[in-house]
Amino acid sequence: MADGQTLKGVSVKAFDPYAVRVQFPILSRQVNGKPLVYLDNAASAQKPRAVIDALVATMEGGYANVHRGLHTLSNEATEAYEAAREIVARFLNAPSPETIVWTKGGTEAINLVANGVGLSIEPGDEIIVTEMEHHSNIVPWHLLRERRGAVLKWAPIRDDGSLDMEAFAALLGPKTKLVAVTHMSNVLGTINPVAEITRLAHAAGARVLIDGCQGAVHAAPDVQAIGCDYYVLTGHKLFGPTGIGVLYGTAEALEALPPYQGGGEMIETVEKESVTYARPPHRFEAGTPPILEAIGLGAALEWLSQYDPAAVQAHEQSLYRHAVDRLQGHDWLRILGEAEGKGALLTFSVEGAHAHDVAQIMDRYGVAVRAGLHCAEPLAKRLGVTSSTRASFALYNTMEDTDAFVDALIKARNFFV
Repeated sequence: MADGQTLKGVSVKAFDPYAVRVQFPILSRQVNGKPLVYLDNAASAQKPRAVIDALVATMEGGYANVHRGLHTLSNEATEAYEAAREIVARFLNAPSPETIVWTKGGTEAINLVANGVGLSIEPGDEIIVTEMEHHSNIVPWHLLRERRGAVLKWAPIRDDGSLDMEAFAALLGPKTKLVAVTHMSNVLGTINPVAEITRLAHAAGARVLIDGCQGAVHAAPDVQAIGCDYYVLTGHKLFGPTGIGVLYGTAEALEALPPYQGGGEMIETVEKESVTYARPPHRFEAGTPPILEAIGLGAALEWLSQYDPAAVQAHEQSLYRHAVDRLQGHDWLRILGEAEGKGALLTFSVEGAHAHDVAQIMDRYGVAVRAGLHCAEPLAKRLGVTSSTRASFALYNTMEDTDAFVDALIKARNFFV
C-alpha cells in the first residue's frame, strides 16, 4: 500500500520493517555480545517509542484518577482513558465503545465471562473447547467443571494442526452452553475459522467466546464480521503495556453478565439494604482502573494503525517462509503445526535435545526464543512432545533476524551431536 492510502479511514504508510525497527529502543541493544534478535513476540511484544512517550507524558503532565474528579487533571485523564476505549473499539470494529470492557489482561477477561456464565451453569451443561487452547482458555472452564458440574468437550485437531471442523460440529448439541476457542493458536500458529465456528454454535443455541490474544495481533479481527458474543485480547502482545486487557461483548451478552467484582465505579446506588449496578462496561470495572495501561494500549493501537495489516502479515509470512525454507532437509527438526494460512509462528522440536537447552544455547548468540509447554499442556500431549521451542515473528523483525535465528538453531543442534 502506498503512502497516503487509507485503511478504515486511517492514513497508512508503505511498510518498511527497518523504519519500524528503529522505533523500538530495546532492539538496538546487544545480548551476550551479539545484536538482539527478539523472536519471543507471541509471549510479549516490545514497545515502540510512541507507547513509551505516551506513558511518560501522562505520568509527567496529565495523571490523576478518572471519572470521579472535577479538577482539570482528572478531566484530562478521563478523556484520555475513554479515548483509548474508543481506539480499541475501532481496532476491533466494535459497534460502540460501550462494548469494550477494560481488564488487567486476556486471562482476567476470560475469567470474567466464566464467572458470570458459571452462575447459570447446571450439572451436565456442556462447554466446548479445542485441543489447541492456551491454559487461560482451559482452566476457567475446569473450575466450572469442578464447581458447577459442567462437562468439558474437546474439539480435536488434525495432524497438520488445523481444527477438525466436522468433529467440532458433531460436538454441538442442546446441552452446549458455550464454545470457547482461540482465534490463533499460540503454539501451532493455526488461525481458526472463527466466523464459521460462531455460526454453527449460535445455530445450536450456544454463546461464543474467542480468545484473540494472538489473533488480535496477526489476524485483523473484526468482531462484527465474526459475530461472536465475546472477544478477548491482551495489550502486551499488541505492543502496549502489561496489566491491560480487553473484553469485547455484544450489548446483549454483556447485559446478561452479573458483576465480576464489587467496589467503586461499578455501582449506581449503594444503600444499607440494597445495591444497584452500573450498566456495561462500567459494571465490570470496579475500583481504580489501569489508567496508564489503558492509555498506553490506546497509543499502541494508534501507532499500529499506521500500517496496512495485510502488508504486515505478508512481511511476517515472508520471514516465516524464509526460515522454513532454510531449514528444509534437516531431518532432526520437527515443525509443529503446518495448517494452511497459519500465522508467522514457528514451533519445533529438535531430535536429541530438550527445548530449554536449545533456547539457552541460542541465547548465547543473542537470539531470544521461547521454550517449554507454552501453557498448552493438552496440545503437547496430543502432539506427543514434552516440550518445544518457539520463534514468533513480529513486524519489526527482518530477514537478518531470520538468518541469525536459523544459524543459531543449527549451532545449537550441532552442540548435541
